[in-house]
Amino acid sequence: MLTVHHLNNSRSQRVLWLLEELGVPYEIVRYQRQPDMRAPKELRAIHPLGKSPVITDNGNTIAESGAIIEYLVATYGNGRLIPPPNTPERLRFTYWLHYAEGSAMQPLLLKLLFTLMPKRAPALLRPLVRKVANQALTTLVNPQLKQHMDYWEGELAKSEWFAGNEFTAADIQMSFPLEAAQARGGLEQGHPKAMAFLERIHARPAYARALEKGGPYQVGR
Repeated sequence: MLTVHHLNNSRSQRVLWLLEELGVPYEIVRYQRQPDMRAPKELRAIHPLGKSPVITDNGNTIAESGAIIEYLVATYGNGRLIPPPNTPERLRFTYWLHYAEGSAMQPLLLKLLFTLMPKRAPALLRPLVRKVANQALTTLVNPQLKQHMDYWEGELAKSEWFAGNEFTAADIQMSFPLEAAQARGGLEQGHPKAMAFLERIHARPAYARALEKGGPYQVGR
C-alpha cells in the first residue's frame, strides 16, 4: 500500500490532502519534530536528506512536494486534478506547481528566519541581532514578500483557482505558501482574493479529512 511518511505540522499535510481528494487508500507512518523543530533522524532511513514529505509506493521512494504531486496525479488521478494537455490551463498548472517551492517559499522562509534570530541569540548579542534582522526584514524580505502576495492577488482576480476555473493539484501545492503568508506575512491586509482562496480550500471536505488524519497543523491557523 502507498505509505506517506508524515512529519507533524509540515508540507506532507498537502500530500494527505491530495490523496483524500483522489480517494486513494494509503497508510501513514508518523514522525514527530524534535524540540528544535527539525525532523527526527529516523526519516533519513527512508530518504538520505531526512525531510518530509516522502512517500513509498510500489518500490519507489519519492520526495519533494512537486514530484510527489506529479507522481500521484499521473498514477492515480485518471485525468483528475490536472488540466488537459496542450492547454493554457495545463501550462499554468505546471508553472504554479513549481513556483510554490521554487519562488514563493523563499521570502517566507527568510521572514521566519529573521524573525526567530533575535529570540534565539545570546542575551548580550540580542540587541545587535535584532537590529540586523529588522534591517533585513524592512529592506529585503518584506518588500519581496509583498510583491509575491500582490502577484497572487492579481492572478486570483483572473480566475477562481490558480490554473483556471477548475480546482487542481496546483491549488493544493500553492496552499502552503498562502497559509504561511497568512500566518506571518500579513496576507489578510489588502489581499481579499487570496484570503477567499484560503476560505475555499479550508471548506473542502477532503482538506478536513486530511487534517483529521494528519494531526495538529499550525501553519496559517
